[in-house]
Amino acid sequence: MEIIVCVKRVPDISEIEIDIAPDKKDIKKDDLIFDLNEWDRYALEEAIQLKEKFRGKVTAVTVGDEGSEDTLRKCLAMGADHAIRIYDENFKGSDPYVIAKALYSIIKDRSFDLILTGVQAADDGYGQVGGILSGMLKIPQASMVTHLEVEGKNILVHRELEGGLEEKVRLTLPALLTIQTGINEPRYVSIMGIRKASRLSVDLFNHKDLKLEKEDIGETGSKIKIEEIFFPQTTKETKILSGTHAEIAEEVFEILKEKGGLI
Repeated sequence: MEIIVCVKRVPDISEIEIDIAPDKKDIKKDDLIFDLNEWDRYALEEAIQLKEKFRGKVTAVTVGDEGSEDTLRKCLAMGADHAIRIYDENFKGSDPYVIAKALYSIIKDRSFDLILTGVQAADDGYGQVGGILSGMLKIPQASMVTHLEVEGKNILVHRELEGGLEEKVRLTLPALLTIQTGINEPRYVSIMGIRKASRLSVDLFNHKDLKLEKEDIGETGSKIKIEEIFFPQTTKETKILSGTHAEIAEEVFEILKEKGGLI
Protein backbone atom coordinates (compact mmCIF):
# COMPACT_ATOMS: atom_id res chain seq x y z
CA MET A 1 0.00 0.00 0.00
CA GLU A 2 1.10 3.53 -0.73
CA ILE A 3 0.15 5.65 2.29
CA ILE A 4 0.60 9.37 2.86
CA VAL A 5 0.43 10.71 6.42
CA CYS A 6 -0.05 14.44 6.97
CA VAL A 7 1.62 15.54 10.21
CA LYS A 8 2.19 18.73 12.19
CA ARG A 9 4.74 20.03 14.68
CA VAL A 10 2.99 21.50 17.72
CA PRO A 11 4.07 23.01 21.06
CA ASP A 12 3.64 20.96 24.22
CA ILE A 13 1.64 23.19 26.57
CA SER A 14 0.13 20.45 28.72
CA GLU A 15 2.03 21.32 31.90
CA ILE A 16 3.07 24.97 31.53
CA GLU A 17 1.50 28.39 31.71
CA ILE A 18 1.32 30.13 28.37
CA ASP A 19 1.59 33.82 27.50
CA ILE A 20 -0.05 35.72 24.66
CA ALA A 21 2.29 37.19 22.03
CA PRO A 22 2.47 41.01 21.77
CA ASP A 23 0.43 41.05 18.54
CA LYS A 24 -2.32 39.06 20.34
CA LYS A 25 -2.61 36.68 17.40
CA ASP A 26 -0.61 33.78 18.83
CA ILE A 27 1.05 32.52 22.00
CA LYS A 28 4.70 33.09 22.88
CA LYS A 29 6.63 30.06 21.60
CA ASP A 30 10.27 30.99 22.22
CA ASP A 31 10.77 28.71 25.23
CA LEU A 32 8.29 25.97 24.36
CA ILE A 33 9.12 22.36 23.58
CA PHE A 34 7.72 21.10 20.25
CA ASP A 35 6.80 17.57 19.24
CA LEU A 36 4.78 15.55 16.76
CA ASN A 37 1.05 16.24 17.17
CA GLU A 38 -0.50 13.47 19.30
CA TRP A 39 -3.30 12.60 16.86
CA ASP A 40 -0.79 12.46 14.00
CA ARG A 41 1.38 10.03 15.98
CA TYR A 42 -1.52 7.56 16.01
CA ALA A 43 -2.13 8.14 12.29
CA LEU A 44 1.52 7.44 11.53
CA GLU A 45 1.54 4.28 13.65
CA GLU A 46 -1.56 3.02 11.83
CA ALA A 47 0.12 3.68 8.49
CA ILE A 48 3.27 1.80 9.53
CA GLN A 49 1.23 -1.17 10.73
CA LEU A 50 -0.59 -1.28 7.40
CA LYS A 51 2.75 -1.17 5.57
CA GLU A 52 4.06 -4.04 7.68
CA LYS A 53 0.95 -6.08 6.87
CA PHE A 54 0.48 -5.28 3.18
CA ARG A 55 3.94 -3.95 2.23
CA GLY A 56 4.34 -0.67 0.40
CA LYS A 57 5.62 2.75 1.46
CA VAL A 58 4.72 5.42 3.99
CA THR A 59 5.37 9.08 3.19
CA ALA A 60 5.14 11.72 5.93
CA VAL A 61 4.41 15.27 4.75
CA THR A 62 4.09 18.53 6.64
CA VAL A 63 3.71 22.25 6.05
CA GLY A 64 6.09 23.93 8.47
CA ASP A 65 9.27 25.88 9.07
CA GLU A 66 12.78 24.49 9.62
CA GLY A 67 11.87 23.20 13.07
CA SER A 68 9.49 20.73 11.42
CA GLU A 69 12.52 18.83 10.10
CA ASP A 70 12.89 17.25 13.55
CA THR A 71 9.23 16.19 13.47
CA LEU A 72 9.68 14.54 10.09
CA ARG A 73 12.84 12.78 11.22
CA LYS A 74 10.88 11.40 14.17
CA CYS A 75 8.41 10.04 11.62
CA LEU A 76 11.30 8.44 9.72
CA ALA A 77 12.63 6.98 12.96
CA MET A 78 9.22 5.43 13.68
CA GLY A 79 9.19 3.73 10.29
CA ALA A 80 8.15 6.17 7.56
CA ASP A 81 10.08 5.68 4.31
CA HIS A 82 10.01 9.19 2.90
CA ALA A 83 9.55 12.72 4.27
CA ILE A 84 8.41 15.93 2.57
CA ARG A 85 8.40 19.44 4.01
CA ILE A 86 6.53 22.32 2.37
CA TYR A 87 7.52 25.81 3.39
CA ASP A 88 8.85 29.27 2.73
CA GLU A 89 8.15 32.55 4.51
CA ASN A 90 5.08 33.17 2.33
CA PHE A 91 3.30 30.28 4.11
CA LYS A 92 3.50 32.05 7.47
CA GLY A 93 0.03 32.57 8.96
CA SER A 94 -1.67 29.97 6.74
CA ASP A 95 -5.05 28.66 7.91
CA PRO A 96 -6.34 25.07 7.39
CA TYR A 97 -7.60 25.92 3.90
CA VAL A 98 -4.16 27.05 2.72
CA ILE A 99 -2.48 24.11 4.46
CA ALA A 100 -4.84 21.73 2.64
CA LYS A 101 -4.15 23.56 -0.64
CA ALA A 102 -0.39 23.08 -0.16
CA LEU A 103 -0.83 19.39 0.68
CA TYR A 104 -3.11 18.96 -2.33
CA SER A 105 -0.48 20.51 -4.60
CA ILE A 106 2.13 17.97 -3.50
CA ILE A 107 -0.19 14.94 -3.35
CA LYS A 108 -2.43 15.32 -6.45
CA ASP A 109 0.09 13.93 -8.93
CA ARG A 110 1.33 11.12 -6.66
CA SER A 111 0.08 7.56 -6.55
CA PHE A 112 -1.52 6.61 -3.22
CA ASP A 113 -4.04 4.22 -1.74
CA LEU A 114 -4.68 5.97 1.54
CA ILE A 115 -4.14 9.35 3.18
CA LEU A 116 -4.16 9.53 6.98
CA THR A 117 -4.27 12.62 9.16
CA GLY A 118 -4.92 13.16 12.84
CA VAL A 119 -8.46 14.18 13.82
CA GLN A 120 -7.15 17.58 14.91
CA ALA A 121 -4.03 19.46 15.99
CA ALA A 122 -3.28 20.05 19.67
CA ASP A 123 -2.48 23.74 19.14
CA ASP A 124 -5.50 25.11 17.25
CA GLY A 125 -7.96 22.21 17.40
CA TYR A 126 -9.58 23.15 14.07
CA GLY A 127 -9.88 19.60 12.70
CA GLN A 128 -10.44 20.93 9.17
CA VAL A 129 -7.43 19.98 7.03
CA GLY A 130 -8.44 16.36 6.38
CA GLY A 131 -11.96 17.21 5.22
CA ILE A 132 -10.82 20.07 3.00
CA LEU A 133 -8.03 17.98 1.47
CA SER A 134 -10.36 15.08 0.65
CA GLY A 135 -12.71 17.53 -1.06
CA MET A 136 -9.91 18.95 -3.17
CA LEU A 137 -8.75 15.46 -4.15
CA LYS A 138 -12.36 14.32 -4.74
CA ILE A 139 -11.88 11.10 -2.74
CA PRO A 140 -14.06 9.47 -0.03
CA GLN A 141 -13.35 10.54 3.55
CA ALA A 142 -14.21 9.34 7.06
CA SER A 143 -13.42 11.21 10.27
CA MET A 144 -12.89 10.20 13.91
CA VAL A 145 -11.69 6.71 12.88
CA THR A 146 -11.08 4.30 15.77
CA HIS A 147 -10.58 1.07 13.80
CA LEU A 148 -10.00 0.09 10.19
CA GLU A 149 -9.80 -3.04 8.06
CA VAL A 150 -8.54 -3.14 4.47
CA GLU A 151 -10.71 -5.34 2.25
CA GLY A 152 -9.05 -5.45 -1.16
CA LYS A 153 -10.00 -2.20 -2.92
CA ASN A 154 -12.26 -1.15 -0.04
CA ILE A 155 -11.70 -0.19 3.57
CA LEU A 156 -14.08 -0.75 6.48
CA VAL A 157 -13.76 1.89 9.18
CA HIS A 158 -15.31 2.39 12.60
CA ARG A 159 -16.12 6.03 13.39
CA GLU A 160 -16.60 7.56 16.81
CA LEU A 161 -19.87 9.46 17.15
CA GLU A 162 -21.35 11.62 19.89
CA GLY A 163 -22.87 10.00 22.96
CA GLY A 164 -20.64 6.92 22.88
CA LEU A 165 -22.09 5.68 19.57
CA GLU A 166 -20.05 4.11 16.78
CA GLU A 167 -20.63 3.95 13.03
CA LYS A 168 -19.26 1.48 10.49
CA VAL A 169 -18.56 2.83 7.01
CA ARG A 170 -17.13 1.07 3.95
CA LEU A 171 -15.15 3.28 1.55
CA THR A 172 -13.59 2.64 -1.84
CA LEU A 173 -9.86 3.26 -2.05
CA PRO A 174 -8.17 5.66 -2.49
CA ALA A 175 -9.63 7.41 0.54
CA LEU A 176 -8.71 9.80 3.34
CA LEU A 177 -9.19 9.02 7.04
CA THR A 178 -8.75 11.27 10.07
CA ILE A 179 -7.47 9.11 12.94
CA GLN A 180 -8.60 9.31 16.56
CA THR A 181 -6.28 8.68 19.50
CA GLY A 182 -6.46 5.19 21.00
CA ILE A 183 -6.75 3.38 17.67
CA ASN A 184 -3.37 1.74 18.40
CA GLU A 185 -0.31 2.00 20.63
CA PRO A 186 2.35 4.19 18.93
CA ARG A 187 5.75 2.55 19.00
CA TYR A 188 8.75 3.78 20.93
CA VAL A 189 11.36 5.57 18.84
CA SER A 190 14.69 3.81 19.41
CA ILE A 191 18.11 5.46 19.48
CA MET A 192 19.10 3.35 16.47
CA GLY A 193 16.02 4.57 14.61
CA ILE A 194 16.88 8.21 15.41
CA ARG A 195 20.46 7.73 14.20
CA LYS A 196 19.28 6.12 10.99
CA ALA A 197 16.73 8.88 10.41
CA SER A 198 19.38 11.59 10.89
CA ARG A 199 21.12 10.31 7.74
CA LEU A 200 18.00 10.36 5.58
CA SER A 201 17.06 13.34 3.45
CA VAL A 202 13.90 15.42 3.74
CA ASP A 203 12.56 16.82 0.47
CA LEU A 204 11.77 20.55 0.64
CA PHE A 205 9.26 22.35 -1.60
CA ASN A 206 8.40 26.06 -1.68
CA HIS A 207 5.37 27.83 -3.14
CA LYS A 208 7.02 28.18 -6.54
CA ASP A 209 7.69 24.43 -6.71
CA LEU A 210 3.99 23.86 -6.07
CA LYS A 211 2.96 26.54 -8.61
CA LEU A 212 1.15 28.54 -5.93
CA GLU A 213 0.96 32.31 -6.02
CA LYS A 214 2.07 34.39 -3.01
CA GLU A 215 -1.34 36.02 -2.67
CA ASP A 216 -3.03 32.59 -2.47
CA ILE A 217 -1.11 31.39 0.59
CA GLY A 218 -0.23 32.71 4.03
CA GLU A 219 -2.57 35.19 5.72
CA THR A 220 -3.68 36.76 2.43
CA GLY A 221 -4.88 33.45 1.01
CA SER A 222 -6.51 32.25 4.22
CA LYS A 223 -10.26 32.04 4.80
CA ILE A 224 -9.88 32.38 8.59
CA LYS A 225 -8.50 35.64 9.97
CA ILE A 226 -7.44 35.66 13.62
CA GLU A 227 -8.37 38.99 15.16
CA GLU A 228 -7.22 38.37 18.71
CA ILE A 229 -6.28 35.56 21.11
CA PHE A 230 -7.05 36.16 24.78
CA PHE A 231 -7.68 34.35 28.04
CA PRO A 232 -11.37 34.11 28.94
CA GLN A 233 -12.42 36.34 31.79
CA THR A 234 -12.93 34.35 34.97
CA THR A 235 -15.69 35.17 37.43
CA LYS A 236 -17.00 33.61 40.61
CA GLU A 237 -20.64 34.51 40.10
CA THR A 238 -23.14 31.67 40.33
CA LYS A 239 -26.76 32.10 39.34
CA ILE A 240 -29.46 29.49 39.93
CA LEU A 241 -32.32 29.70 37.45
CA SER A 242 -35.88 28.70 38.23
CA GLY A 243 -39.14 28.49 36.34
CA THR A 244 -40.47 26.42 33.46
CA HIS A 245 -38.14 24.94 30.84
CA ALA A 246 -39.17 27.66 28.41
CA GLU A 247 -38.55 30.42 30.96
CA ILE A 248 -35.14 29.01 31.90
CA ALA A 249 -34.16 28.68 28.22
CA GLU A 250 -35.18 32.28 27.59
CA GLU A 251 -33.16 33.49 30.58
CA VAL A 252 -30.10 31.51 29.49
CA PHE A 253 -30.42 33.05 26.04
CA GLU A 254 -30.51 36.56 27.51
CA ILE A 255 -27.49 35.86 29.75
CA LEU A 256 -25.43 34.56 26.82
CA LYS A 257 -26.38 37.59 24.75
CA GLU A 258 -25.45 39.92 27.60
CA LYS A 259 -22.06 38.24 28.13
CA GLY A 260 -21.16 38.34 24.44
CA GLY A 261 -21.69 34.64 23.79
CA LEU A 262 -24.25 35.42 21.08
CA ILE A 263 -24.18 38.03 18.34
